[in-house]
This record gives sequence, C-alpha cells and structure tokens, in this order.
Amino acid sequence: MDWSHYRFRSVWDLTAEPADVFTALERAEDYPLWWPQVREATPLDEHQGTARFRSLLPYDLFVTATALRRDTQAGVLEIAVTGDLEGWARWTVRAHEGGTRVFYEQEVEVRKPLMRRFALIGRPVFLVNHALMMRGGRRGLAARLRRR
Repeated sequence: MDWSHYRFRSVWDLTAEPADVFTALERAEDYPLWWPQVREATPLDEHQGTARFRSLLPYDLFVTATALRRDTQAGVLEIAVTGDLEGWARWTVRAHEGGTRVFYEQEVEVRKPLMRRFALIGRPVFLVNHALMMRGGRRGLAARLRRR
C-alpha cells in the first residue's frame, strides 16, 4: 500500500437549489469567504488557479488547480491538482428530496515532504484533518446559501 495515496469521498446534503449550489462551487475564488480551511484561492486565468489550505494541523498545502470539466447540465465540476497534492477532485451536484446532494470525490498523491515523511504513522491524523476540513466546508457553504 502506498501510504501517501488518498481517495476521499464526502456527501453533503443542502437545502438550497442545485443551480445555486453549482454556482457557488464553480466560483473557487470565493471559497475563502465561506470555507474556513481554504485560506487563499487565486485565479491565474479562466481555467487555472492556486489555492492554500490549512485545517487543524499546523501546515499549509499549496496546489495549482486546472479545470478539466465544467458541465452545468450534468452538475459536474472536475479539476486536476498539482503541487503538494497531485491528482484530481470532482464535485457532482444533484437534486435530492427538497434540496441538493453534493458528492465530493478526490484521489491524490501527497507530495509535501513533511507529510510523506510521516505517511505511515500520520495517516489516521491526516484522515481526521481532511474530515474536519470537509465538515467546515459543508457548514460554510450551507450558511452562505442560507444568506442568499
């Protein structure tokens, strides 16, 4: 097993309309406004940007994201990431029982040297750190959509 390889999946149920959720998720430059663990998101051009993440643990992750798919009809946003993480991430937005169900999938290889050094013993902590980040994102997005 490669201890630096991760596959994540999160499901967020939100009371907002799917189109509003999709619009919020496609505006990555606004993530720091509602997602506490996304510290910076800077567009480089129409298809690429950089981001800095920090959850509970005292380290930052820096990535460059490149859009791979933006399909409003299918409700899919997908990116490739390079930098401290190498791989991809995908949002899938679907109508669900009076609101929206959002699926987040990510498959990455950790490239940050510190995390690679502690890959085996740190893995459980890294997984909890990611879960806390995703919980913060769901809460932040739900609050932002309620304010609209």
